[in-house]
Amino acid sequence: MLSDHENRMRSLRFETPEVIPVTIGILPAVWMKHREAFDDLIADYPQFFGKPEGERDYDSVWSQTYHVGSHKDSWGCVWENIEEGMEAIVTGHPYPTRESLKNLTPPKELTGRFPHGFMFLRLTDLRGFEEAMIDFAEDAPELQQMIDIVADHNVKEVKYMLENFPKQDIYTFGDDLGTQTALPISPEKWRKYLKPAFKKIYEPIVEQGGYIYMHTDGHIYEIIPDLKEVGVSVINPQFRANGLDNLVRVCKGKICVSQDLDRQMFPFATPAEIDAHIKEVVSALGSKEGGLWLIAEISQDIPLENVRAIFDGLLRYREYFS
Repeated sequence: MLSDHENRMRSLRFETPEVIPVTIGILPAVWMKHREAFDDLIADYPQFFGKPEGERDYDSVWSQTYHVGSHKDSWGCVWENIEEGMEAIVTGHPYPTRESLKNLTPPKELTGRFPHGFMFLRLTDLRGFEEAMIDFAEDAPELQQMIDIVADHNVKEVKYMLENFPKQDIYTFGDDLGTQTALPISPEKWRKYLKPAFKKIYEPIVEQGGYIYMHTDGHIYEIIPDLKEVGVSVINPQFRANGLDNLVRVCKGKICVSQDLDRQMFPFATPAEIDAHIKEVVSALGSKEGGLWLIAEISQDIPLENVRAIFDGLLRYREYFS
């Protein structure tokens, strides 16, 4: 039997994996709410979670931004959170005017780590969403300068990571490029301003034979071929924002899809509807050759019976190929 990593490598290379690789993400707020009851539930699925780990700190989080309160990141952006165990948002933008961008400087310390929102969202965090959109609309000269500063810093982080951390087969990045219904800027603007930046960032990894996994929420299917061109080997798009037909058209047989199942339906659907959804995704995007991973994010608003339906469906259909 192949390991999970071996299955993932076979799938992204379209080399006939044994099963569809599955990822289950559990938000800290889930553990805070359900505690021992959630441990009891996952104990029924050792295929996904392995053996019980013993005592668990149900109130732990993996990032400062999941704590209630505010903090300032290394770029000077202020994050605020009103619910423990859920992600914060940026409410304080350190460069609200184009004039202020003359003082933009990247962090001095390199970590080799990439927070969610390392490129496009970084621009909106620095400027504020509306101001950043106006910059794109007006082709502001300061926009390209800001992009260059952020991209060049990310390149330094990539090189630091490659020089100071163990070599990996797959490198994971996350940056939400879409809104619920469209790209926030036109595909043409994206290709003009952001495609060269992502190519520059990913190039050192691709040149050494690494594979890029990119999480990106929102409506992004128009630029998935472009993301492949800049080095992305596994794309993690949302189901509802892109539409299954669009994802099949631009992805199937062309780029490996780590399909984010429809988390917007999970709190409200019946177990039968969840089962049908997972089957539909696998039937449309799956094949014996590979090219499909599945990912389900579990939030605290999903009833436990629906969580069980998600796990059952993943277990059932990870071995189903059209």
